[in-house]
Amino acid sequence: MVQQLSWKVGGQQGEGIESTGEIFSTALNRLGYYLYGYRHFSSRIKGGHTNNKIRVSTTQVRSVSDDLDILVAFDQETIDVNVHELRVGGVVIADAKFNPSLPETCTTATLYAVPFTEIATELGTSLMKNMVAVGASSAVLHIDTEVFEEVVLEIFGKKGQKVVQKNMEAIKKGADYIREQLGEQLETMKLDPADGKKRMFMIGNDAIALGALAGGARFMPAYPITPASEIMEYLIKKLPQFGGTVIQTEDEIAACTMAIGANYAGVRALTASAGPGLSLMMESIGLAGITEQPVVIIDTQRGGPSTGLPTKQEQSDLMAMIYGTHGEIPKIVMAPSTVEEAFYDTIEAFNLAEEYQCPVIMLTDLQLSLGKQSVEPLDYNRVEIRRGKLQQGELEELEEKQYYKRYRITEDGVSPRVIPGMKHGIHHVTGVEHDETGKPSESPVNRDDQMNKRLRKTKGIRFNTPIHVHSHEKESDILFVGFNSTRGVIEEAMERLEQDGIKVNHAHIRLIHPFPADELLPYVQGAKKVVVVENNATGQLANILKMNIASHDKIQSVLKYDGNPFLPQEVYAKSKEMFVLNGNV
Repeated sequence: MVQQLSWKVGGQQGEGIESTGEIFSTALNRLGYYLYGYRHFSSRIKGGHTNNKIRVSTTQVRSVSDDLDILVAFDQETIDVNVHELRVGGVVIADAKFNPSLPETCTTATLYAVPFTEIATELGTSLMKNMVAVGASSAVLHIDTEVFEEVVLEIFGKKGQKVVQKNMEAIKKGADYIREQLGEQLETMKLDPADGKKRMFMIGNDAIALGALAGGARFMPAYPITPASEIMEYLIKKLPQFGGTVIQTEDEIAACTMAIGANYAGVRALTASAGPGLSLMMESIGLAGITEQPVVIIDTQRGGPSTGLPTKQEQSDLMAMIYGTHGEIPKIVMAPSTVEEAFYDTIEAFNLAEEYQCPVIMLTDLQLSLGKQSVEPLDYNRVEIRRGKLQQGELEELEEKQYYKRYRITEDGVSPRVIPGMKHGIHHVTGVEHDETGKPSESPVNRDDQMNKRLRKTKGIRFNTPIHVHSHEKESDILFVGFNSTRGVIEEAMERLEQDGIKVNHAHIRLIHPFPADELLPYVQGAKKVVVVENNATGQLANILKMNIASHDKIQSVLKYDGNPFLPQEVYAKSKEMFVLNGNV
């Protein structure tokens, strides 16, 4: 019996690959297994190779696995593209319809041709071939097909009991076929029993959308774009149930300005996009900065530049999100590393946006946004709504012809804020430089005062966990630094390096800007080597470290920018090579 293994299903996009993985993984999640899934898909609606790789474990996992135990193939391309991942003793379960074969170079895996299409057609429609594949997979893992009944009922129940029965029959026939063919040959892939605990199984985008809802957001203007669209789609269904709404705008410029306008009116609002959309929003983000309006913007990073690799992993928006706007404004940039953090950090993003009256950008990446993870039950008692200096009572009466000092110079840089229509709260709002009442002003003295006021507001920012630290003590041979979805592979690489006798620490950055230099500095000073792991070509996070902490001689990068997420083995091997090349043994 094994504690974990990796399963992948692949075929042509539009062939039911996603639903196959969804049914398989949902059922295992309900048994209490920990899961981590990552989908590889083409940037087209139909056609092109797609696959879904799912790691199943009796303990928590936060990354895709290095290798593959079981490959379910609906076409020959799936075998050819993915066979290199199979471990010694791995298994390929393929549809007999296309006469599958293994490459001559693959001598350590075993191929089993199963008539997915034929069995499904005999039951009424070839569309059920994915259910036959699910059944075959369950037999290899020694999982009773009954565990899929609840999931199948949820998916197909609206189509009637007959459809549910036919799909369950397809699963059972797939399992029976494998059992007859293999007997006891695959006992080595029998999974240890799971703990049976109930956990959520969700993508980061759903967690962000749920966090926005729990955090009081009631309006989302947005334009669809991969990999952000699921946030919008989730809230289209849920926001109206709480008196809110979603508007699909004509472009990202409109989406950002509408979100700013809603926040100006006192409604918590957000928008979400990816790199190309964020580029269009930059002028609007500057508007939020100078008018000191709170707004939450989600950037789900993907491969760039331009259209780039719209369905592939990358972390190359970092510098743009910190420095992309023209001029200088206060801004907060956050970067959750897990689905749980995505939920809680979204709530906190709204609090920070209102407390500091500035744009808050929450960075995710495609792997975190669309990768599906097991999630412990969320604690709604942790939800806290803080609205900062928003004036919600009666205002003091103004002297005749006076305006409310919306941009009053204050010691902490944050001015009292009112919403339109409040008696005695009338003031100007403009994108040009202005005085305390909002009236345009080009006075050098006023300019200094207003710029200094705005820029000092985030110097004392309060954020509960600016870095996630995984360490035993501050001194180490290697300090890993990363952000967003690289956390899981770094944690696994740490374990392997520690088994080699190398002392390793890990600091994962959750507050990118303002950068938490004071919190990180002791770990950098105590490390012989700082290894920054990130999915881009220019080492953007490493450069930010050098700007804020120095220690240039210690900092080295492990980079990957081919569109695929890191594997634990890659981080382990490259960091160990650095360690050895620097004269360590």
